[in-house]
Amino acid sequence: AFPPAMASRARSLVVRAASSLRAPRCLRSTAAAARQEQPGDTARPPPPAPPPGRGSARSGTGPWGTPRVQPPPPAVNFGDAREAFRSKRSAELLRALLVLGLCTVEPLVSRSRQLMSLSRTLLGQRLFEKLMKMTFYGQFVAGEDQEAIKPLIQRNRACGVGSVLDYSVEEDLTPEEAARKEMDSCTSAAEKEMGGAAQREKQYRAHREFGDRRDKVVSARTYFYADETKCDQHMDTFLRCIEASGGSSEDSFSAIKLTALGRPQFLLQFSEVLMKWRRFFHQMAAEQGKAGLAMLEVKLEVKKLQETLAKLGIATKAESQHWFTGENLGESGTVDLLDWNSLIDSRTKLSKLLLIPNMKTGQLEPLLSHFTEEEDLQMKRMLQRMDVLATKALELGVRLMVDAEQTYFQPAISRLTLEMQRKFNMEKAVIFNTFQCYLKEAYDNVTVDVELSRREGWHFGAKLVRGAYMEQEQARAAQVGYEDPLNPTYEETSEVYQRCLDYVLEEIKYSRKISIMVASHNEDTVKFTLRRMAELGIHPSEKKVYFGQLLGMCDQITFPLGQAGYPVYKYVPYGPVNEVLPYLSRRALENRGFMKRAIRERELIWSELKRRLITGSLFCNPSH
Repeated sequence: AFPPAMASRARSLVVRAASSLRAPRCLRSTAAAARQEQPGDTARPPPPAPPPGRGSARSGTGPWGTPRVQPPPPAVNFGDAREAFRSKRSAELLRALLVLGLCTVEPLVSRSRQLMSLSRTLLGQRLFEKLMKMTFYGQFVAGEDQEAIKPLIQRNRACGVGSVLDYSVEEDLTPEEAARKEMDSCTSAAEKEMGGAAQREKQYRAHREFGDRRDKVVSARTYFYADETKCDQHMDTFLRCIEASGGSSEDSFSAIKLTALGRPQFLLQFSEVLMKWRRFFHQMAAEQGKAGLAMLEVKLEVKKLQETLAKLGIATKAESQHWFTGENLGESGTVDLLDWNSLIDSRTKLSKLLLIPNMKTGQLEPLLSHFTEEEDLQMKRMLQRMDVLATKALELGVRLMVDAEQTYFQPAISRLTLEMQRKFNMEKAVIFNTFQCYLKEAYDNVTVDVELSRREGWHFGAKLVRGAYMEQEQARAAQVGYEDPLNPTYEETSEVYQRCLDYVLEEIKYSRKISIMVASHNEDTVKFTLRRMAELGIHPSEKKVYFGQLLGMCDQITFPLGQAGYPVYKYVPYGPVNEVLPYLSRRALENRGFMKRAIRERELIWSELKRRLITGSLFCNPSH
């Protein structure tokens, strides 16, 4: 028994702690109603019970149910050159200074492919490979094979830095060869025979002048479809990366691209279907006077929707009633975007047979063109390859990140990734989707997927990037003639990035079922994330927020994060010298603009080299 004064003080602490906890959005009104219905016992009100995955799972509880306080997050100093580069040999710092400096020389970088080819001719293969390993290859690529990259992975791991393995070999195609392959693989047999491609929307048609998807792309690997055997080879490569990642650390990642796993025609057509379906939803919302609302606030009244569908000749009331009752949708009398999307997800026949109006022509058009038997098999093989990779990742405890690609492929890539999340993310976030924040609709995409994961009870996993296809996307939209899907400025993209990030961090505070990879070389973005994590009480030991940078770039961000205990990763490209030259050329192009802004990194490298020279430690082995 406690003295009355002590008991009173304890109760006061409980009330104060409970009042500081915020209920999840979906439970706030319910909790308020419960308080109004039971106003009786005010002497010792119990704290609200946390929903599954909150409260005690994060921080535990102390005496009388009070939340146990997390230790303060570790401090991170991005200006300490000694700590940032303590795992690097002096020769590596000199190489970084040289290579990153060369990346700012415009004539050199713009002709990097020709210069590398000339160097190989003049020096011969053996000397050329030695030169590359001493410079660009050594800076941005970890080694030729999985055995050769092990020392670097182990050294990084000793500093708290994980690895995302990326086999960076690409076909060295001419622009003409690339365009020919793209046109052939993005056009269906029916379209080739009847010229039906012209009926598709401009954005979702292949255009020969943009057939080489490598053009104006500086950081992303590009795959061109050859045949199903080549797709199987890509799958085997991804499988080896997953296996190697599983053996490199406990919390490892591996990255894949869906254009490597199948014929892009399917992604192109399915993307058009998804965007037409979403656009039709918004057209129906406008009919009901609900235009301009936030994406998740738009709710269509089922009765009015059925009347409109019947009026347009799309479906009779009986047919549309079957859609909703068969899927347990519309029971509340309304349908939102997630309900609407689930119709097309779960009913493949619907997407093939349903006609929707083209608001420009006034004609009814099929959502999806019919596939030939072979095209249908190719689509199924792509899905099977995805399943094989996800199953292997789950088996080995590796998180699988699906990279984002061009906007005319991305709706299909995101939807297929979401389907994998539904299947494989029930216990933890295994599959991570990638959200490109230079897209105008990025915030809507993030919020819709988070809400779906909450409704269905699976773990949401995402990687946030700014985007790698900006110049190509803007040129394509302008020349082909459709609305530019990107934010007009870098500053607006940064605002969207922070808005998406802040939304997800807020959700992490109240849910154990969300994980995010902050893939950024921007020091301000990383500092913003750390500050919001501290404000929201998200501790790095929870491993819900990850950070990622490319090998050879921004070590002054990566290593201080790792040494402070934050989960941080380097993208680790590897592959034979000759076969990663396209990757190296683009890396030089990307760094051309980045390194002109990133003077700070070179200043820190200089500072550390001078310190080592003055202290006589220039030739000492690095410490971990």
